[in-house]
Amino acid sequence: MHRTLLAPALALAAVLLGTQPASGTTQQAAPGWEPAPSAPWDVGAGVRCDFPVHGEPVVDEVEQRVLSTHPDGSVRRVAYRGDLVVRVTNTATGASHDADVSGSAVVEHRRDGSQFWAVRGPVLVGVGAGLGSLPRGLYVVDGVFTMDIRADGFKDVRLVHGTTDDLCARID
Repeated sequence: MHRTLLAPALALAAVLLGTQPASGTTQQAAPGWEPAPSAPWDVGAGVRCDFPVHGEPVVDEVEQRVLSTHPDGSVRRVAYRGDLVVRVTNTATGASHDADVSGSAVVEHRRDGSQFWAVRGPVLVGVGAGLGSLPRGLYVVDGVFTMDIRADGFKDVRLVHGTTDDLCARID
């Protein structure tokens, strides 16, 4: 998913995305779908976890399909699907965890820069201090949920049915 991880990627941040399987062979996107590659990202100590964190896709087969555009041609609604595994590393200690965040979502990009995500997880969600309905952290949110990302970056995650996995605790 083209993420604001998220802002590194939901975003990722950013809430993710590409078509390079772990085997090294290139996957062809289905008609109407195109690769949506995810870049590696870094956040400093205290931003998501108490320590600095590096994220890097180790499996990245996500693709996107534009469903609608605004009158000016900019993307309004886009769907994401495909396998994504992100290695999340505590760069202070080297501890890491491979997070399977191979969910699917439809993301609405609003004119004011905000976004609305309808998700069938899991996806990776990073939350800054005071900027979300979840505490500061880095999470795998799995299940059926919505995420409303305001233009100021506040993330309101609403689980219909699902779980959250605190990745900071996994790599502390």
